[in-house]
Amino acid sequence: MIDAAREGDIVAPPAGRYAGPLLITKPMTLDGSNGVEVDGGGKGTVIHVRTNGATVRNLRVVNSGDQHNDLDAGIRIEGNFNVVKDNVIEEALFGIDLQEAHNNVVRRNHIGSKADAELGVKGDAVRLWYGRANRLEENTVKGSRDFVVWYSSGNTIVRNDISMGRYGLHLMYARDNTIEDNRFDRNAVGIYLMYDEGDVIRRNRIVQALGAAGVGIGLKEVSNVVIEGNEVLYNAVGIAFDITPFQPGSTVEITDNTVAFNDIGVSFLSDRPGNIFTDNRFLSNTQHVAMRLFESAARAEWAGNHWDDYQGFDRDRDGIGDKPYAMRSFADRLWMDVPNAGFFKGSPALSVLDFIERLAPFTEPLLLLKDSQPRMTGDFVVSTSVKDRARPATKPATGEDADEPMAHSGGAGADEPANERIDPFGLNKK
Repeated sequence: MIDAAREGDIVAPPAGRYAGPLLITKPMTLDGSNGVEVDGGGKGTVIHVRTNGATVRNLRVVNSGDQHNDLDAGIRIEGNFNVVKDNVIEEALFGIDLQEAHNNVVRRNHIGSKADAELGVKGDAVRLWYGRANRLEENTVKGSRDFVVWYSSGNTIVRNDISMGRYGLHLMYARDNTIEDNRFDRNAVGIYLMYDEGDVIRRNRIVQALGAAGVGIGLKEVSNVVIEGNEVLYNAVGIAFDITPFQPGSTVEITDNTVAFNDIGVSFLSDRPGNIFTDNRFLSNTQHVAMRLFESAARAEWAGNHWDDYQGFDRDRDGIGDKPYAMRSFADRLWMDVPNAGFFKGSPALSVLDFIERLAPFTEPLLLLKDSQPRMTGDFVVSTSVKDRARPATKPATGEDADEPMAHSGGAGADEPANERIDPFGLNKK
């Protein structure tokens, strides 16, 4: 049926289970809404799209091969302006693999992986390699290894739900990508950028990245990144900085985020200029900011943040504390400098030691950071002038269906009411 179809035809097979692999080399639509399953038989890639302007929708795609060298996938895209939507992909090593593919739309797919494989040897739910201006949206991923975007630019990743994987989203050598309104739940790492530049991370919810390497948002040698309006909750480390920003004169702007219930709210491996923290909320973290290697975070810029452990007054009632918020290093940083002491973090022994040293310090404590304008409460709305520093929401990429208009990326669309976002901690009160 595929071979007999002409350009622009819709191929809608009768209900049933069909043997793969399938190869699509012309702009056409393959529609499985009648109840179609394509089974790869455990060998190779199940559906291979090698054209421009094709659509693959409403299929159940199962049983790819298991060869990492061949990147065996449920659906592979090598072309431009294709649409892959509303498919269920199961028992596939790699879910959807895009290779040198531009201006494609990947929407509302449910993606799993090889159920019996260990997490480290599963394939990636979505793998975008050397791709530009693709739109990856509203996909549901559970139990796959990573969602990776490598050597790619100008892509938009919005409203995906990614859970129980290793890297919820991993970008490397990428630039100018927009990551908005996604949910990352119970992954080892939520979002991790490596060697990136110009990305925007906005309005995402990252929860329960736990374990020894658990990080909500990780930044390694990145530059000119905006992190705005995210909820980073209940992770081992909320936001981790590793030699960031990397390029001289570049910045990382961290604005209007809620960093709460983490073991460490923000962790630095080095003290570099260009990290700008404004109008964030730091709530109920075991340690709001931690600095490794006996340094401080004083070269970062801190202004207008709310710290729930601030001990000060607001006599003129302007909402800003009368004195700066200052975090100093006392004995409670012993667990940072001596890893084995981390076992006792939060114990009565370290708490007493910290109290005694704060009462009568033997040496001048190290200033970790100073916020000159601490907010008294976390119930505030960021002004337009601050938000304008971030890039505006991007428009949908071309290549999507003309008969299916998409909600704008600036928040919940008509088919996704804002009040449906899960909020167990009651933090969406801004």
